[in-house]
Amino acid sequence: MNIFKKSDEKLQTVTIDELRKMITSANMPSHVQQIANKELEMLSKISPTTAEYTIGLTYIDYLVSLPWNKRTEDNLDLDRAARILNERHCGLDKIKERILEHLAVKILIMKRKPRILVVDDEEIARRNLEHILKKEGHLVITASSGVEALEKMQASVFDVVLTDIRMERINGFELLEKTKDKYPDTRVIMITGYASMDSAIESIKKGAFHYIAKPFKIDEVRSVVKQAIEKKLSTISTKGSVLCFAGPPGIGKTSLGRSIADALGRKFARISLGGMKDEAEIRGHRRTYAGAMPGRIIEEIRRAQFANPVLMLDEVDKIGQDFKGDSASALLEVLDPEQNHSFIDHYLDVTFDLSTVMFIVTANIADNIQEPLRDRMEVIEFSGYTEDEKMEIGLQHLVPKQIYEQGLSDHPPEFTIEAISKIIQEYTREAGIRNLERQIATVCRKIAREFIHRKETIHKIKVTPDLIERFLGPRRYYFEVADEKNSVGVTTGLVWTEVGGDIIFVEAAKMKGNKKLILTGSLGNVMCESAQAALSYIRSNAASFNIPEDFFEHQDIHIHVPAGAIPKDGPSAGATIAIALISLLTGRPARLDVAITGELTLSGRILPVGGIKEKMLAARRAGVKAVVLPLKNKMDLENLPGDVKKGLEVCLVERVDEIVNVVLSKNQSQVTQIKAGSKKYYPNMLQIET
Repeated sequence: MNIFKKSDEKLQTVTIDELRKMITSANMPSHVQQIANKELEMLSKISPTTAEYTIGLTYIDYLVSLPWNKRTEDNLDLDRAARILNERHCGLDKIKERILEHLAVKILIMKRKPRILVVDDEEIARRNLEHILKKEGHLVITASSGVEALEKMQASVFDVVLTDIRMERINGFELLEKTKDKYPDTRVIMITGYASMDSAIESIKKGAFHYIAKPFKIDEVRSVVKQAIEKKLSTISTKGSVLCFAGPPGIGKTSLGRSIADALGRKFARISLGGMKDEAEIRGHRRTYAGAMPGRIIEEIRRAQFANPVLMLDEVDKIGQDFKGDSASALLEVLDPEQNHSFIDHYLDVTFDLSTVMFIVTANIADNIQEPLRDRMEVIEFSGYTEDEKMEIGLQHLVPKQIYEQGLSDHPPEFTIEAISKIIQEYTREAGIRNLERQIATVCRKIAREFIHRKETIHKIKVTPDLIERFLGPRRYYFEVADEKNSVGVTTGLVWTEVGGDIIFVEAAKMKGNKKLILTGSLGNVMCESAQAALSYIRSNAASFNIPEDFFEHQDIHIHVPAGAIPKDGPSAGATIAIALISLLTGRPARLDVAITGELTLSGRILPVGGIKEKMLAARRAGVKAVVLPLKNKMDLENLPGDVKKGLEVCLVERVDEIVNVVLSKNQSQVTQIKAGSKKYYPNMLQIET
């Protein structure tokens, strides 16, 4: 037994010595180092064979491995950042502009002269400090008393304050307290000729950045001021809104986050929050539990080996919630710049500064994010790509990528513009480019197979539309509107979904009955209420549309939206439903190549709606020739790029009766003129761009 005991003690001594060296060389903050040493002291008193020893050993090893003070230096070359974003991402101009604005702010903050306030009742001390700091390139202001210092701080904000302790009326401690209360980010350095341990401890307790005794050394003052300025600038430059990229899947949200990290020269880390239900995934487990581990935030920072990575929180709108806690609420502290400088992970049980981390959040639908959490973010909406943008992305990025990944680099096939256009129009229907890449990959795989079978005769293939149809089969999507005939009681609507814009057809029918409104097509509560409001508006204004006022007395009205297996809801179908009912009740055919969006009130006003860009893109994909939008969406329309509006006529309306003559015809001869593109019956139609 004595032999084993000596062996255990030797193993324990070696391990403790190694840990002590690791803690000393880890460059941890003082409060963390104290906790690590305390844990080490406890380990030295227990046997290495116990479970507690292993838990403590793992904990110390984790503390040592974290990058407490290790940060990458941001590359603040604005031209380089713009070049990287433009090379890797087509379109997304507003998003790129916002990212470059973020970098521009950081550049200005880092380049501006630090403002320093020197407070001392001795003129010689003030002049000496002013001379030293001005030589370092700082902007220095002096004050002869605490009262004068407070007056100057009210007029201007200072990065660093150097103050004497013993002064009349307001001494250095009082000035320190007032400064930290009003300007918590300002670093205060205490300088005194009556240095003592008690005054030094009191200064640090009240929030002083450093304590210097007179007579001071010039190098010491320079060094301490430099540290204070760096600390202040790092805090300011990272504060600000958390960016939330919201948009349909496949639009490039995650890849854009990686490009931002490359543009800044930072490490990139990503956490998928989809389906996360356990709060401990964010905050970590307490060490008292078996198998305890840190949260994903701290773990990803440890893997990145730097304390300031670009950390992307993916699919935040799909966070779950159950008895294990609310993960979304746990993110409130993480994403709040006013709190995350002292984030506490339950496993670490010490504060970790997250203020230098650049958080980027992604979501398909921003409205699905909890309101308090969304309030901490700056939501940047991602819209779908236009056909021209998809074409450019396909030819410049997706085709070369798939040629390489499918092993065709030695004999790369040549994709024609017409071939890519055919894939976009006939084999994909999406806001993003994910399916486009899949179809290109399918073509490349089939070419690879043919190349293996007929290697002697095939060296380079030109991919044409005919070859696309041979490889991918018959077309999967058609222009719904272009292939349909104008009908009574059927109108075309524009809707927004989480995968981008789309069109719907609203069908209305009447039959003998007893004043029933039948709604089918998996309609949600909002669309059902829109249908009821549309019917009530028509009943109360029947005479103005030449509709018998008692039309509903002995009839039932049935409103149906096809594709009934797909749930549908949203506040933008009211006008579409109303026009379908007016078409049904007047017998006037509706133009199916005119798409309508807008919500309806009982007084007949058309309210503005969202997702204008996505809806315009959906109209173009479906072969729509004209779009009816609420007048209050005029600003959204003007902000759209020209290629989004290309080839579409737009009519802006305020009331339902303005839509009637745009969409409905009076007789069959007018239907013929409408199909021919006559504008005689559409005086409100505005030609935006052809």
